Amino acid sequence: MSYSLPNIKSITKKPISIPKESTVAQAVRQILQHNVSHLMVSNEGDLVGIVTQKDLGFFLLSDNTEDNLDKIPLAKVMKPLVTVDESMKIKEGAQIMIDRKIGSLGINSHGKTVGIITKTDLIRHYLQKYVGKKRVGDFMTVSYVSMYEDDPIHKIAAKMVKEKVSRIILKSQADAITGIVTFKDLFILAMTLGREGRTVDNTDPAISVISTRKGFLSESGFGKTILSKEVMSSQLVTADYNDDLITACEIILDNNVNGVGVLVNGKLSGILSKTDIVRALVSV
Repeated sequence: MSYSLPNIKSITKKPISIPKESTVAQAVRQILQHNVSHLMVSNEGDLVGIVTQKDLGFFLLSDNTEDNLDKIPLAKVMKPLVTVDESMKIKEGAQIMIDRKIGSLGINSHGKTVGIITKTDLIRHYLQKYVGKKRVGDFMTVSYVSMYEDDPIHKIAAKMVKEKVSRIILKSQADAITGIVTFKDLFILAMTLGREGRTVDNTDPAISVISTRKGFLSESGFGKTILSKEVMSSQLVTADYNDDLITACEIILDNNVNGVGVLVNGKLSGILSKTDIVRALVSV
């Protein structure tokens, strides 16, 4: 009996969107509020672009202007939305995401973008369809970027920019893994630091954002005084090298994270990201 591969339409969902005329600060707030890694950008009801947590993170770390984030248009950070027809097979869409190095696709129906799929949707699909097909170790990325929990934030931010990564694994002086710092952690710091009296003027939340933004790469002020362990997320979630890939999918979805550490004989030996699981989906 032949098996027909499912269409992308079967996993399409309605996106969380933000108007094109919005600002960078509004996008950061929405990403934190909805706990998502990206927002679709709409223009008069049509989806016309995308802004991701990673794009915003690199912008926050790299932009050196004095402009208030509530004045910087979202258009400076958004990217065009890659779209495909709803009749496309799921694996074909996954391959496009890998080839284009993107985390989502707009889905067209009769010439109009009606929804999206993301890496998370593809992971849910893998979880439902491919039990026992692949191991975690088959698709893990061996290398990862790490620093020490006592390193100041300005060093963490500089490392993210240099290595073009959105997460840093933290370890103790004894080289034991203690946690992880992501762009989301830096977003939270940027949006809350002003309330703690660490900025010159904390009367306006928008001023707090601009002050902390310039502080991330600064060796003075909070960039030097705040240590990574003060803002890191909780203990890094992990899976074993020999686990079924399904196990890693469940951990990622249950913990709402972008990847898991991979253990070999109890020692962290790599990372399995959402992108790695999408590669596994294509290969099944």
